[in-house]
Amino acid sequence: MTTLTYCKALPTPIDELNALGKTQLEMFLVAYTSIFRNAVCETVNFMLSGVDFNKSNWNTHLQTTYGISKRHANGVISAAKGAIDAAKECRILHIKTLEGQAKSCSVWLKKAENKLKKARKFYRVKNWINSKKGCAFPLSCSLKYRQSNWQNLRFQIHNKKRKLHRYQQKIAALKLATLRGAVPHNQAFVVGSKDESFGNQICQWDGNNLRFRVPACLESKFGKYAESKIGDFPRNINRLTATGAKTWHFYYKSGKWCAAVSFTPSEVERVSRSVDYGCIGIDLNPGSIGWAYIDSEGNLKAHGQIPLQTGLSNGQQQAQIVKACLELSALATKFQCPVVCEELDFSTKKEQLRERGKKYARMLSGWAYCQFFKLLNSILSNRGIELIAVNPAYSSIIGLVKYVKMYGLASDESAGLVIARRGMRLSEKIPGSLTALVEVNSKSHVWSLWNQLNKKIKCSGMVTNRHCYYAISNWDFLANLDIEEA
Repeated sequence: MTTLTYCKALPTPIDELNALGKTQLEMFLVAYTSIFRNAVCETVNFMLSGVDFNKSNWNTHLQTTYGISKRHANGVISAAKGAIDAAKECRILHIKTLEGQAKSCSVWLKKAENKLKKARKFYRVKNWINSKKGCAFPLSCSLKYRQSNWQNLRFQIHNKKRKLHRYQQKIAALKLATLRGAVPHNQAFVVGSKDESFGNQICQWDGNNLRFRVPACLESKFGKYAESKIGDFPRNINRLTATGAKTWHFYYKSGKWCAAVSFTPSEVERVSRSVDYGCIGIDLNPGSIGWAYIDSEGNLKAHGQIPLQTGLSNGQQQAQIVKACLELSALATKFQCPVVCEELDFSTKKEQLRERGKKYARMLSGWAYCQFFKLLNSILSNRGIELIAVNPAYSSIIGLVKYVKMYGLASDESAGLVIARRGMRLSEKIPGSLTALVEVNSKSHVWSLWNQLNKKIKCSGMVTNRHCYYAISNWDFLANLDIEEA
């Protein structure tokens, strides 16, 4: 079930401050979090020891050892399980990333060695000067590096082999290494239940005042309860319910104690209609977001772009993404339709950054794609707007060939149009004027035709940039390409 988490720094009312400038709740949290961490560390070590874990027996052990109640111990066990699950997930992700980097490195090595092998074979022939094809990797010298391109490539191959060996060593070591869970300092976790008053028996909040049940080991110092006025969690759209389970997490950050409450959000009124009545498709690029709105028949009704700046700081980038998401939310509310986005995974591409250029690596690393769609999903769900993800395969080439010239769209707007139509489950057939240029097979998927066409366009050399698609009157040059290749 979906949960939301609201966070805020704990306020310090002047009437609650002591001589040290701290509230009673803050003083209690300082003392309790050290006990909580010791209990979590012992629980994590026991879970990783390989001995069968019995939650009931371990809960009793924590109560007698640390002088805490059963509800406090439940929070300790939940925090320990979370630390172990996070460590396992990070280990799997780390190994997967290293394996991807090793694979990318080995592929680059194979291509580079093959290139050098073919070049040597070419120059081994006596009459290579009279060759009509020429050498794919001709020998040349650089005044800047004071060596030939062959020497430079051999040096790169040597370094890549060393890099590949290090990747393989790291992968082997990680698979055999003992799993360790990280338990941070200055944090406390209290699990709630929907059957308890205020959603939590230990930590009860009535909308303004917070009342924390002090464990038996600290009652002599802080009394039975630690209380404070923390107020509400201010949100433009507040989905925090009065009933239901509330799980509390207290942590120390940037010199302030903070409180986070996790809960099952209340339902919001659905604003967007079914996707069959029309939708908005978006195409995200580093410099802009192209969007297109289509009606129930799949025809374009409105389009536009939301500009994005690159090279901003983290705070400015966050503010820019939120502003763009709010603009898309306003458009979806205006047209009362869902938003369709592309489902992309850049993990494979990011594993290949060492084998790509610095410019490409800088662009891909600075592109906050995952952050954008997390914020977009959160903002749209709070406003009752559905977000649909579709496969973006060949959306760019389809938009460039079919819709750029037809509607006079930008490339990202045309891709957004294709994504919107795909969200409505509408097919994108190749134009009739191009069917003779590809091998049509009734059993194959329509994307295979677009794949063939995309390869032909790249090999033609006639289309050098996306602006060329506006000037193409016919595609005869693709037919001539077949004749030249034959």
